[in-house]
Amino acid sequence: MSNTNRWGLAAAGFLMQMALGAVYAWSVFRTPLAKQFHWSIADVTLTFTISIFVLGIAAFFGGLWLNKKGPRVVALTGGFLYGLGVFLASFSAYKLWWLYLSYGVIGGIGLGFGYIVPIAVLVKWFPDRRGLITGIAVGGFGAGALVTAPVATRLIQRVGVLHTFAYLGIAYLVVTMTTGYFMQNPPAGWKPAGWVPSATQSAQRAEKDYTLGGALRTWQWWALWVLLFLNTSAGISLISQESPMFQEIAKASVIVAAGMVGIASIGNAAGRVFWAWVSDALTRRWTFTLMFLLQVGLFWMLPNIASIAVLTTVSFIILMCYRGGFGTMPAFAADYFGSKNVGPIYGLMLTAWGCASAFGPLLIAHLRQSSGSYVSGLHVIAGIMAVSVLLPILVSPPKVQRS
Repeated sequence: MSNTNRWGLAAAGFLMQMALGAVYAWSVFRTPLAKQFHWSIADVTLTFTISIFVLGIAAFFGGLWLNKKGPRVVALTGGFLYGLGVFLASFSAYKLWWLYLSYGVIGGIGLGFGYIVPIAVLVKWFPDRRGLITGIAVGGFGAGALVTAPVATRLIQRVGVLHTFAYLGIAYLVVTMTTGYFMQNPPAGWKPAGWVPSATQSAQRAEKDYTLGGALRTWQWWALWVLLFLNTSAGISLISQESPMFQEIAKASVIVAAGMVGIASIGNAAGRVFWAWVSDALTRRWTFTLMFLLQVGLFWMLPNIASIAVLTTVSFIILMCYRGGFGTMPAFAADYFGSKNVGPIYGLMLTAWGCASAFGPLLIAHLRQSSGSYVSGLHVIAGIMAVSVLLPILVSPPKVQRS
């Protein structure tokens, strides 16, 4: 396959991730569902929680299956289940359990299967730009809500929330299955014509392809898991408290705080591509070191910032670092364990996402409640980041034991 064609495959992977990333637009369904069927906001929000939790589990099994049957089968299955789950949610009238089963479980399984495929495939096609390409892939996932949210909002106003599920489910199915059809691995040992890894790249890459079991027997796999967990915990703690935090620290009104959240969230999407691109030049470990160092200073400063503009800027950078972890880690895993089995190896690593999604928000909420302000919580996170800086500095590729 030529360079032109591999970029075409990258475009297909990006579009597939955009359709899958539409799940992040769930908030536009929350109020219409609650009002129409008299459910609580918490009950409706649980649908999204179930979907993301199932995604994390399914991504691992999708990675295993991908190695046995190939990426196209997994991508098509994932796209079908995701579209089907959203479509079946249109039959949820007054049946909350059906919403959980359709959108949450069935759709979540499809999300997990689909999410891992472009990442696992593109790192094989782009050994010369692993960071950039995985950043683009997961960047598509982050951009999905930016497109879907306004479209879904208009559809809800015109045809109602249930019919919107039906229309979107069909659209997701078409897009994910069309793009999923193009997902294929390169021939064994393939590399771009004329490309030779630099000395820096070679020094930061494994000497062989590891199996999942082999990777789990190295301390480096667990170190990368902890890196992803720590970085995600810090960023998601801020996300969970953004609006009330802005109101308390900068004395912003509810409306202004909502606008600040929207602007800061752009960093959520931009960080995936930016830091992944930086990691190709700086190496993954030094990219994580820089992200952690930035967050030490930013989280420590955060409670003392009275300016709305400065507070928004600081939050923007923190969210860039948060999503930078997701953009960089697939390439990190491919560097240390080879690209052949990166699907299951990185798929299992995504359990750090689920654990951090519980730990980070609970930590800052508890510290806020016990101290009466966000100061102690933000300073504790800064302290955690300061200690965490040591980990990416110390981590190095696994060494092959020679007889």
